[in-house]
Amino acid sequence: MKVRDYECDSQGVVNNAIYLHYFEATRHELMEKCGMRLRDLTEENILPVVRNVNISYRSSLRGSEEFICSINIERKGLRYFFHQQIIRIPDNTLCADAVIEVVCLIDGKVGKPDMFDKAFADYINWK
Repeated sequence: MKVRDYECDSQGVVNNAIYLHYFEATRHELMEKCGMRLRDLTEENILPVVRNVNISYRSSLRGSEEFICSINIERKGLRYFFHQQIIRIPDNTLCADAVIEVVCLIDGKVGKPDMFDKAFADYINWK
């Protein structure tokens, strides 16, 4: 991805809240890569919901810089933990890392999302 200038604050660095957008965009891209679209899930009343976010900011991104957002998934019970990192290109500097906890509401109740287990099978670390 690439930082857009309007995502920067008055000091010229990416606003802290924008990192949430980067992390979310990466999770949504992975879902689509695994054959799931959020729009289709919501039509079936299956809602992946962020329960908790913990971000550690390490080094600031600035306008026009390019970066990679990586993702690893851990499953504990009914919860998914998305371990994500934003790494600036070309110097491979870690700019932010996060753990984002997600649960699935199925018909309004937290449920076991079998379709996610199947779709993410190649990415999940079971605990």
